[in-house]
Amino acid sequence: MKATFKKYILNFKQASGTSRGIMNTKETYFLIIEDNGKIGIGECGLFRGLSYDNRLDYSDKLQWVCDHVDLGVDVLWNELREWPSIQFGLEQAFLSLQSNNPFVLFPSRFTECTKAIPINGLAWMGSPEFMKQQITDKISNGFNCIKIKIGAIDFEEELNLIASIRNDFSPEMIEIRVDANGGFNYSDALNKINQLSEYKIHSIEQPVKQNQYDSMAELCKSTSIPIALDEELIGVVNIQDKENLLLKIKPQYIILKPSLVGGFKGSQEWIDIAEKLGIGWWVTSALESNIGLNAIAQWTFTLENNMPQGLGTGGLFTNNFETNLYVKNGHLWFSDQIEINLESMLHQIEN
Repeated sequence: MKATFKKYILNFKQASGTSRGIMNTKETYFLIIEDNGKIGIGECGLFRGLSYDNRLDYSDKLQWVCDHVDLGVDVLWNELREWPSIQFGLEQAFLSLQSNNPFVLFPSRFTECTKAIPINGLAWMGSPEFMKQQITDKISNGFNCIKIKIGAIDFEEELNLIASIRNDFSPEMIEIRVDANGGFNYSDALNKINQLSEYKIHSIEQPVKQNQYDSMAELCKSTSIPIALDEELIGVVNIQDKENLLLKIKPQYIILKPSLVGGFKGSQEWIDIAEKLGIGWWVTSALESNIGLNAIAQWTFTLENNMPQGLGTGGLFTNNFETNLYVKNGHLWFSDQIEINLESMLHQIEN
């Protein structure tokens, strides 16, 4: 068995705004394992500025994994607790290697094309006109759950935007989720949440920056909108620490991004604790290429969570890879009409 890795830069079709700034490119890495003539591939979805393993020696650690690949996925995964995005790529690569089809990692009714995953439609930050156009497009394309990233433009303008949606669509017609990406100050977070609550918001993600445990716990206790922890989970890698965090803050929801929280196994640890504590959850992608997104979607389906999930088709990038995934009427589907060629994909990665 031998393993190699390759860095790849994804280029956005248009600059994408978050409360952390504007993104034009997204760096990612691919782990490729070869054994007895078979090849497996996995995406290590590093997110610079956000990933816990955003370190200068990232490539060195990937090389260490390649040098020790014979240890197997379980031993390596445990050795990589501090490297969640590499854990994610490692899990995929071994599942891909062991599968009859390197792109079917979790066979199910989803990969059999008979059932789909409900997903939210995402509106990126930008001018009020740009955001309203995105929301209009999502609704016309059959989405009944819209996620709006807030915190980049004037809050009053964001409230007006949400009010305009509610004027046309009741909560029964359109579920609205908002994501503050830690953009509120604690001093006025509750006031902003109360203003948002007038518009029957389903949930708000990460209203204040992570690691303010007392402040977040107080918000979750006093909030008029259910709060979902997102960035708060990043860097919490040990099971007991995960449980202690949820016991301390007591959020209404948590959001699992496998690239950022230790892949499927790391995410499952969070889910098991959350369910024990009566905390809801859903899964979201984190700007992976279609290789990682395909794996996340297949795994997510097996969890049998009927809430809209935060998944897409990688349509943000100009140089993404061919995919079996497509969206229809607010649902993510898998198509068996497209046969992905691994050799051509590897050639695209190399070049």
